[in-house]
Parts: sequence; structure tokens; C-alpha cells
Amino acid sequence: MIVFKSVYKTFDPDESGVKDISFHVKPGELVMVTGHSGSGKTTLMRLLTKEYTPNKGDIEFDGENLSKIKRSRLHEHRRKIGVVFQDYRLVPEMNVWENIALPLSILGKTQDEIEERVTDLLNLVQLTQKAHLFPSQLSGGEAQRISIARALAIAPSVIFADEPTGNLDQDTSLSIAQLLKQINELGTTLIFATHDPKVLSVFADKRHLHLKEGALAFDTAEKASEKSKKKASKEDTEEKTDTSAEELDEKVETKKPDSSQEDTDKESERDEESVEADSKDLEEKQKKTRATGFWSRFFKPKEATKSIETTPENDEMDEDTEKEGDTASEEDSKETADSSQEETNSEDTKEPKEAKKTKKTRKKKVPKKKKA
Repeated sequence: MIVFKSVYKTFDPDESGVKDISFHVKPGELVMVTGHSGSGKTTLMRLLTKEYTPNKGDIEFDGENLSKIKRSRLHEHRRKIGVVFQDYRLVPEMNVWENIALPLSILGKTQDEIEERVTDLLNLVQLTQKAHLFPSQLSGGEAQRISIARALAIAPSVIFADEPTGNLDQDTSLSIAQLLKQINELGTTLIFATHDPKVLSVFADKRHLHLKEGALAFDTAEKASEKSKKKASKEDTEEKTDTSAEELDEKVETKKPDSSQEDTDKESERDEESVEADSKDLEEKQKKTRATGFWSRFFKPKEATKSIETTPENDEMDEDTEKEGDTASEEDSKETADSSQEETNSEDTKEPKEAKKTKKTRKKKVPKKKKA
């Protein structure tokens, strides 16, 4: 919004000025300008309102170079800047209401607009009951409040307060400082020139320009920007190191095989091996059961067969044992073999019984030899 570029304004040796001043002010910002008397604070204000023309350098306001503004348009520029002076500058022949309404009447505002605006400003500075008094009837703090109200009458975008608390006591100075701070919080850009340390304590967290013998000694905004740049560069380096570390981790991870994939592969191999082993065991069990069933049905021990052939009493025992063997074999065959295998086994068990019967009948038919 406001830009000073290497501005020089020199006077005779007996007067102060500014030397190589460069700074910028953003819209809505609050800037404190400090320095001893004669350091160049008032010169900055008059350069901004174009009462002075710089010997060297450029000044911009709202993007427009002040050196290119014609005299016919100078009043338009000055309406954008409200100035609060140390000595109030109130018109003694006018009362409080008329002093505040003066710039509005110059602009040609209607009576209704003037009354509404003046009433709002008197409420802001809390002096509605003093509207019909004259400046000589006011205290220093009250006169300065009316001066602030008059500066705000035309709704300027910038307020330049040039030592507004220089003629006031401590408590009144603090109240005026709080009022200007409130105006800034409402959106108006404020440049506050002072050397009062009590007032500076109210704006300790705000930007601070310090002038010394016409030169800019320091600007806290530059220090803050340097700190932010250092912090940003530090964060960038930390981010770079973090990204490089992450890249290295990713490379290492790509080189290493996936442990989870290995675990799944091993589990699948184990499952396949267990399935194969189970199938082999089942086949062997089936073979054993089939073999035992087969051999137990068709082959008997020799002693048992002899007893079957000689003694008829053992026939019944053999038949019982055969039945028990048959039932056991049938249970085994139900667990291991199919239903078809059961049928074949049942047919096979019938054959040895028929064979035994034929053997018995043959024995009975053999005639006994007669004695000689």
C-alpha cells in the first residue's frame, strides 16, 4: 500500500530530513515510528501527504507514484490520508460537532449523511455529551479525541498520528493509544509516530521502525522476515534430509524380499506337503485294511483247517468264528472300502462255506473197507 524506495529529503543544515529511507506498509497494518525529536518522523508524514517532494527516490501510494500526481488531483490523494497532529489543529470558532462535520461539508455530503457520520464518531470517541462545546472548553485528551474523530470523518484508508500524545498526561496518553489501536482493528492502516515509552508498551508486539538522524536504524519486519527465511531454509533442509532418508529406506525395502510373501509361500508349501502326506497315509491304510481283509477271509491257519476236517463239533465253532470274522471284516470294509467292495466281500465269504459242505459230503460217501 505504501512504499518508500531510497527516499532522500534534505534541508538546510539547521533542519532535519531523511536519508535513504526504504520500507513498505501493508493494508491494515499498524506501524510504530520512533526516534528522538528531529530524527525525521514528521518529515515522513509530510512526504506521504505530498507537502514535501523528495530530492531523490520514489514514494508509492496504492500503486501510484506520488511524483506523477498532478496538482489538480492532489486533494484526492490527501483525502485518503487522515492526519492526527500533536497540537490538535481544531478550529476555535467552531464547536465539537462543527469541527467533525467540516471535512464532510467540504466534500458536499448531505445533512443526513453528516449527522449520521458525526453521531457515530462521537460515540466512538465517547464524547457525545461534549458535542456543543468549543475547543477551549475541552481538556487536552478530549481535544485530541475530537481531532481523531475529525481525521476519521472522511473514512480514510490510512491514519498518520504524529506524536498524538505529546501534550497529554500518562493516563490520557494510554487511553488515546487504546483508541487508535481500536481504530486499526476496525481495518484502518495506522502509522503511529511517538517517542513515549509508555505508549510503545501498548504496541510492543507491533512492527517498529526506528529513525536515527534521518536514517532508518532498524525495522523489526526485516528481522522477522530474516528469521522466517532462516526457519524456512531450516525446514527445507530438514525436509530434504527426511526425503533422502525415506528414499534410502524405500531402496532397502525394494532390495529385501517381502517377509510376508515368504511366510505365505512357506505356509502354502507346508500345506501341500501335509496334504500329500495325509493322502499317502490314507492310501497305505486302505491297502493294509484291504490286504488284511482279503487274507483273513480266504486263508486260515493249517491247524484250524485240520480240526475242521476231523471233528464235527468244531464245525459249529468254525462257523461261529467264521461269522465273527465276517462281521469284523464287514466293519473294516465299511470304514475303508466302497459299497461295491462290501458286496464282493460278502460273495467271497460264501464260497468257503460251500467248499466245506462239499468236503463233508464227500467224507460221508466214502465206503468203509471190509475186513478180510
